[in-house]
Amino acid sequence: MPVAESWTAPSVQDDGVRSSLDMASLLLSAYELGDWINQSAEVSDYLYWKSVVNENEEVKSLQIEFSKAKELFEECQRFGRFHPNYHEAKDKVKDVEKRLMELECVSKFKASEQAVDDMLYEVSRMIAESVSDTIKVPGNERNLGGGCGGGGSCGCGSGGCG
Repeated sequence: MPVAESWTAPSVQDDGVRSSLDMASLLLSAYELGDWINQSAEVSDYLYWKSVVNENEEVKSLQIEFSKAKELFEECQRFGRFHPNYHEAKDKVKDVEKRLMELECVSKFKASEQAVDDMLYEVSRMIAESVSDTIKVPGNERNLGGGCGGGGSCGCGSGGCG
């Protein structure tokens, strides 16, 4: 198959006439979809809270503290729970992480980030399902049951294997 043919897909117009949907049209539509997503309230909210978090001095201070605590924990983790400071280092990481999440701007940022992630998942799911009900979608772990992922004998966790 010539390269040019691989960039076109047959389609049927409303009047029943077959035509080709070229890759350029498909990419243009994808960019338009991306623009719509970028103009959404979810993305606007996400960008607002991201800038608030990035400018917050308390967040910056806690991020530095978190990085140091995480570095210490990773050092202790090399020796596992038998390291004398393992539990202390682990608790320190959890404490700093909790203090970060208690900040309103961080919790709002995380919530807005999740809203954008959910929207992107739904868009990718709809696109994939318009092609095929069995096509893989990024983030398929949100779908429960069926296939690998739930605890079967293969170790994948689906319960449906072997």
